[in-house]
Amino acid sequence: MFIKKIGIDLGTCNSIVFTPQKHVVLDEPSVVAVTLSENRILAVGKEAKEMTGRTPDTIRVYRPLRDGVIADYRVTEAMLRYFIKKATRGFRLLKPELLIGIPAGITSTERRAVIEAGLAAGAKAVYVAKEPILAAIGAGIGSGRIGGSAMEAIARQPEVAGKIQTAMLIIAALVEVIALFGVVIAFLISQSGAT
Repeated sequence: MFIKKIGIDLGTCNSIVFTPQKHVVLDEPSVVAVTLSENRILAVGKEAKEMTGRTPDTIRVYRPLRDGVIADYRVTEAMLRYFIKKATRGFRLLKPELLIGIPAGITSTERRAVIEAGLAAGAKAVYVAKEPILAAIGAGIGSGRIGGSAMEAIARQPEVAGKIQTAMLIIAALVEVIALFGVVIAFLISQSGAT
């Protein structure tokens, strides 16, 4: 039995959708356009972003996420539905399983809102993982390894400590970028081998 697996990095500005078969299938703005009179979704993603500042008073463009968490549940659900539809192009018999990256400081209520929005959008199951954990997986850091290799390097050569700290800040910024593109990829590839 084949179950479609989809990884989604819900970002405040952009969202990335990944499938093990096609890798990154979507990289679109986290924006949704809604008609105020009918309360109907008009556009999602790039199309909705292009409407920003060009719409009449009867249409409102929303960014349903703030600081990585859901600010508008209904609009986020519509956005997830759109992402699922785009990732499962064509005829879909089975509902997909979702893995959604969430911020580390998210509350249990916000976590539950992400899960419920994914289920309401048409997922069979929704799994959430904290973004720092996904970033570590994407960077190739094993979860079973204990140690502080950066601290060891600083202790051995104190004269280069400043350079190492600067390099670590740059690496931390790069890990954030990797988190956007490679994090969900690594996890779903490992999961696709298990099925």
